[in-house]
Amino acid sequence: MNHDSPRYKWLALSNTTLGMLMATVNSSIILISLPAIFSGIGVNPLAPENVGFLLWLMMGYQLVTAVLVVSLGRLGDIVGRVRIYNLGFAVFALASIALALDPYTHAAGAVWLLVWRFAQGIGGAMLLANSSAILTDAFPANKRGFAIGINQVAAIAGSFIGLIVGGVLAVWDWRAVFWVSVPFGAIGTVWAYLTLKDSGKRGKAKIDWLGNATFAVGLTSLLTGIVYGIQPYGKDAMGWNAPLVQTGIIAGLAFLMLFLVIESRVKNPMFDLKLFKIRAFSAGSFANLLSSTARGGMQFMLIIWLQGIWLPLHGYSYESTPLWSAIYLLPLSIAFLVAGPLSGFLSDRHGARALSTSGMLVFGASFVALMLLPVDFNYWAFASLIFLNGLGGGMFSAPNQTAIMNSVPADQRGGAAGIQAALMNSGMVLSMGLFFSMMIVGLANNLPTSVFGALTANGVNPIEAKAIGALPPAAILFSSFLGFNPMGALLGSPQLSHLTQGQWATLTSKEFFPQMISTPFHDGLFLVFSIAAAMAVLAAVASVLRGKHVHNSTDLPVAHHVRDHVQELATVSGGVPGELAVEDERR
Repeated sequence: MNHDSPRYKWLALSNTTLGMLMATVNSSIILISLPAIFSGIGVNPLAPENVGFLLWLMMGYQLVTAVLVVSLGRLGDIVGRVRIYNLGFAVFALASIALALDPYTHAAGAVWLLVWRFAQGIGGAMLLANSSAILTDAFPANKRGFAIGINQVAAIAGSFIGLIVGGVLAVWDWRAVFWVSVPFGAIGTVWAYLTLKDSGKRGKAKIDWLGNATFAVGLTSLLTGIVYGIQPYGKDAMGWNAPLVQTGIIAGLAFLMLFLVIESRVKNPMFDLKLFKIRAFSAGSFANLLSSTARGGMQFMLIIWLQGIWLPLHGYSYESTPLWSAIYLLPLSIAFLVAGPLSGFLSDRHGARALSTSGMLVFGASFVALMLLPVDFNYWAFASLIFLNGLGGGMFSAPNQTAIMNSVPADQRGGAAGIQAALMNSGMVLSMGLFFSMMIVGLANNLPTSVFGALTANGVNPIEAKAIGALPPAAILFSSFLGFNPMGALLGSPQLSHLTQGQWATLTSKEFFPQMISTPFHDGLFLVFSIAAAMAVLAAVASVLRGKHVHNSTDLPVAHHVRDHVQELATVSGGVPGELAVEDERR
């Protein structure tokens, strides 16, 4: 269909929304289904030698997409955004088939899943990198807020929907977690090929291979260091002192600095650093990174809170907690689904600054309120606060993304969309390292004492109780996250631990473990949510500093210029070649 057709923009919106939803659902679908997946391939995820499999399955997809989205977005600017986007659907579908057909068990089965999960991440990066750019090409500037709002809702709500889908499918068959993406990938491939056309301006440039290489090596090294930093190392609860971790982080930062030097000097950079001279772009990007990091940490902590403590205390079996935690988090998804499109629609009329700023303040306030809840909370109070959190996130995301995309030249939209997707996915991986570390710090202060006291009070030998209390807090968190009751595994059997049947029943009951870790967990939770609230406030400040509503001058019809008395701006500090930006008077 011709891209000038009135129907084309709606076809582009529906197709890109499907792509974003599929890519982001798969970023989280595996979190809830991990117990079923590991059981299916015969791997104990809590065994020390298997913790690496656990972490990489949890975070590898986000890492791959974070590393590749900028490169693939810029490649879309050069060879065609739709071409890269269409290929993404096909790669994603093929990788999903390979994941579902895993022919191995034990470690070999886990390695197979890791390899094809990385491949799935490549397809996801192709979709994420070009979706916003395709929409920006298809919609006029004064209609983009609603369209990008829908797209952003799909992108972020997908991560919450993935929890529910993963929980439901894992109960049936772990392979269904991967099969579910196949029909959507196949339909999306055909549909995108038939309906989407490259209508955007292409940049005539060579691929910046050196920039691509240094960025990929730098970000991979940095994020890999963070992944291994949250694993126990020797007698330490975490691995931040491990030479491999420190080397990875230092090397990653060095390569990223080298990347910035290269990008400032090459003729056709992978990402034009001059875009950061556009205040709306740089402030919005910073706010995006902060909000993504805070949101990723929140999602992880809420799952642990529900699965490891609240649901068992309320009678749910450990095996059923992954599914029910997803169900109890529904208010968060519903609020985001409502607020995202509405805020995008309003931003078309009133600009991004007020909506995105107030959204981040609401987002931050919800973290403060969550800190004040008792660990064994009243559900409706909890539901109200996570609804508030989703509402604030929805108010922020669509206006912020629209303002960013409206501010960049037409031939840089793929790169701009790529950097936003990279920031979002990097924030998710960073949040795991940051918030997991903060939670372990909070747990480490009181967990040994709490465990020792609870175990000895119920007949466990003090030597054995002290040894269990000295276990890395990461093991406690992972068992909660995976829906396991660790007490049976830790104690062995009543005979080995010299316990009566009554003592054994108490220690392995659904209530004992969550009651034992409640106080240390709340200490860690307070620290985590305090940092998340601070990030939300900083994101709100960045939103205020974005300036007035900015559009690229070539996007606005003449009538809009006359009506709103829009003033042309000179290019920023020498500007982006061939483009002018204009700024209207709307706040």
